[in-house]
Amino acid sequence: MSELTLLLLRIGFLVLMWFFVFAVVYSLRADLFGVRVRKMPEAAAASAPAKPAAPPVKPKAAPRSRPGGPATTSTVSKLVITSGPKAGLEVPLGSEPMSIGRSSESGLVIRDDYTSSHHARLMLWGDQWMLQDLDSTNGTFLDGERVGAPVAVPVGAPIKVGATTFELRA
Repeated sequence: MSELTLLLLRIGFLVLMWFFVFAVVYSLRADLFGVRVRKMPEAAAASAPAKPAAPPVKPKAAPRSRPGGPATTSTVSKLVITSGPKAGLEVPLGSEPMSIGRSSESGLVIRDDYTSSHHARLMLWGDQWMLQDLDSTNGTFLDGERVGAPVAVPVGAPIKVGATTFELRA
């Protein structure tokens, strides 16, 4: 082999090694510090009112008194963990959104291998509690169905995040 070919191979190998090092550092950084969480659809609609797209459909405001109906502010006061590492824990709910995930910044911290840093969000929309998956790897499940878009949460319906199951109660 000529010296020029050998020099080019050495430089190519060195560039490839540095690319690998930067990829590992980027991956570690994303795992340690998490990723940015996208804004809620309601907040995005409020910040850009001139957008011609159809507005999101708001849930009905009429509270339901039957069991299993959508959870309203007058009927829900706490979140109860029914299975998982923190089974039996009761978390009081206010009117502020509650983030759920592995991150210490979350309102409900769930530390297991199947939960993302910012996994899901439970929020009050009108007078109903809504559940939104934040593009988690393993998904968020409401009553056995995977959540894709924000959905109304019935009182007593099991919500599964990772290996933890919880529900809204009065």
